[in-house]
Amino acid sequence: MPVPIRVLVAKPGLDGHDRGAKVIARALRDAGMEVIYTGLRQTPEMIVNAALQEDVQVIGLSILSGAHKVIVPRVMELLREMEMTDILVVVGGIIPDQDAAELKNLGVAEVFQPGASLDKIVDFIRDSVKQPA
Repeated sequence: MPVPIRVLVAKPGLDGHDRGAKVIARALRDAGMEVIYTGLRQTPEMIVNAALQEDVQVIGLSILSGAHKVIVPRVMELLREMEMTDILVVVGGIIPDQDAAELKNLGVAEVFQPGASLDKIVDFIRDSVKQPA
Protein backbone atom coordinates (compact mmCIF):
# COMPACT_ATOMS: atom_id res chain seq x y z
CA MET A 1 0.00 0.00 0.00
CA PRO A 2 1.47 3.38 -0.97
CA VAL A 3 2.52 5.81 1.73
CA PRO A 4 0.16 8.81 1.80
CA ILE A 5 1.44 12.19 0.70
CA ARG A 6 1.98 14.42 3.75
CA VAL A 7 0.78 18.01 3.34
CA LEU A 8 1.14 20.94 5.73
CA VAL A 9 -1.60 23.54 5.24
CA ALA A 10 -0.81 26.90 6.81
CA LYS A 11 -2.42 30.33 7.16
CA PRO A 12 0.51 32.75 7.43
CA GLY A 13 0.27 36.35 8.51
CA LEU A 14 -2.56 38.20 10.18
CA ASP A 15 -5.33 36.99 7.87
CA GLY A 16 -8.08 35.46 9.99
CA HIS A 17 -10.12 33.86 7.21
CA ASP A 18 -9.45 30.14 7.22
CA ARG A 19 -12.55 28.60 5.65
CA GLY A 20 -10.77 28.07 2.32
CA ALA A 21 -7.77 26.47 3.99
CA LYS A 22 -10.05 24.10 5.89
CA VAL A 23 -11.94 23.18 2.70
CA ILE A 24 -8.64 22.42 0.95
CA ALA A 25 -7.37 20.44 3.94
CA ARG A 26 -10.52 18.31 3.95
CA ALA A 27 -10.36 17.72 0.18
CA LEU A 28 -6.72 16.60 0.43
CA ARG A 29 -7.55 14.33 3.36
CA ASP A 30 -10.54 12.88 1.49
CA ALA A 31 -8.16 12.19 -1.42
CA GLY A 32 -6.04 10.01 0.89
CA MET A 33 -3.37 12.49 1.90
CA GLU A 34 -2.21 13.09 5.46
CA VAL A 35 -2.91 16.73 6.27
CA ILE A 36 -1.46 18.79 9.08
CA TYR A 37 -3.30 22.09 9.51
CA THR A 38 -1.29 24.59 11.54
CA GLY A 39 -4.05 27.10 12.17
CA LEU A 40 -4.10 30.86 11.89
CA ARG A 41 -1.40 33.51 12.17
CA GLN A 42 1.64 31.40 11.40
CA THR A 43 5.03 32.99 10.81
CA PRO A 44 7.29 31.69 8.03
CA GLU A 45 9.59 30.28 10.74
CA MET A 46 6.70 28.43 12.40
CA ILE A 47 5.62 26.99 9.04
CA VAL A 48 9.07 25.74 8.04
CA ASN A 49 9.72 24.30 11.52
CA ALA A 50 6.38 22.47 11.43
CA ALA A 51 7.20 21.13 7.95
CA LEU A 52 10.51 19.82 9.26
CA GLN A 53 8.99 18.24 12.37
CA GLU A 54 6.11 16.66 10.45
CA ASP A 55 8.34 15.46 7.58
CA VAL A 56 5.94 16.74 4.92
CA GLN A 57 6.34 16.59 1.17
CA VAL A 58 4.10 19.58 0.47
CA ILE A 59 3.48 22.98 2.05
CA GLY A 60 0.24 24.68 1.09
CA LEU A 61 0.01 28.35 2.00
CA SER A 62 -3.39 30.03 2.04
CA ILE A 63 -3.05 33.80 1.83
CA LEU A 64 -5.89 36.26 1.38
CA SER A 65 -4.32 39.26 3.10
CA GLY A 66 -2.08 40.48 0.28
CA ALA A 67 1.06 39.66 2.27
CA HIS A 68 2.18 36.96 -0.18
CA LYS A 69 5.00 39.16 -1.52
CA VAL A 70 6.60 39.22 1.94
CA ILE A 71 5.64 35.86 3.43
CA VAL A 72 6.27 33.50 0.52
CA PRO A 73 9.81 34.74 -0.25
CA ARG A 74 10.70 34.28 3.43
CA VAL A 75 9.30 30.72 3.49
CA MET A 76 11.27 29.87 0.35
CA GLU A 77 14.44 31.42 1.85
CA LEU A 78 14.06 29.40 5.06
CA LEU A 79 13.50 26.18 3.10
CA ARG A 80 16.74 26.82 1.19
CA GLU A 81 18.64 27.64 4.39
CA MET A 82 17.43 24.39 6.00
CA GLU A 83 18.17 22.38 2.83
CA MET A 84 14.49 21.46 2.48
CA THR A 85 14.17 22.38 -1.19
CA ASP A 86 12.61 19.00 -2.01
CA ILE A 87 9.33 20.18 -0.44
CA LEU A 88 6.70 21.20 -2.98
CA VAL A 89 5.25 24.62 -2.14
CA VAL A 90 1.84 25.65 -3.43
CA VAL A 91 0.04 28.89 -2.68
CA GLY A 92 -3.66 29.62 -2.77
CA GLY A 93 -5.54 32.85 -2.38
CA ILE A 94 -6.13 36.19 -3.96
CA ILE A 95 -2.88 36.52 -5.88
CA PRO A 96 -2.69 38.78 -8.97
CA ASP A 97 -1.32 37.07 -12.09
CA GLN A 98 1.88 39.16 -12.08
CA ASP A 99 2.54 38.26 -8.45
CA ALA A 100 1.82 34.59 -9.18
CA ALA A 101 4.54 34.65 -11.85
CA GLU A 102 6.97 36.21 -9.35
CA LEU A 103 6.18 33.54 -6.76
CA LYS A 104 6.81 30.80 -9.32
CA ASN A 105 10.17 32.39 -10.11
CA LEU A 106 11.00 32.01 -6.40
CA GLY A 107 10.33 28.27 -6.61
CA VAL A 108 6.61 28.00 -5.81
CA ALA A 109 5.29 25.06 -7.80
CA GLU A 110 1.81 26.43 -8.41
CA VAL A 111 -0.49 29.28 -7.43
CA PHE A 112 -4.19 28.50 -7.15
CA GLN A 113 -6.43 31.51 -7.47
CA PRO A 114 -10.09 31.81 -6.44
CA GLY A 115 -12.24 29.37 -8.36
CA ALA A 116 -9.57 26.68 -8.72
CA SER A 117 -11.28 23.31 -8.44
CA LEU A 118 -10.46 21.00 -5.56
CA ASP A 119 -9.86 18.20 -8.08
CA LYS A 120 -7.28 20.34 -9.89
CA ILE A 121 -5.43 21.00 -6.64
CA VAL A 122 -5.49 17.32 -5.61
CA ASP A 123 -4.37 16.19 -9.07
CA PHE A 124 -1.55 18.76 -9.17
CA ILE A 125 -0.16 17.59 -5.84
CA ARG A 126 -0.49 13.90 -6.76
CA ASP A 127 1.23 14.46 -10.11
CA SER A 128 4.00 16.61 -8.62
CA VAL A 129 5.05 14.63 -5.54
CA LYS A 130 7.54 11.90 -6.25
CA GLN A 131 6.47 8.92 -4.16
CA PRO A 132 8.98 6.25 -3.14
CA ALA A 133 8.62 3.06 -5.16
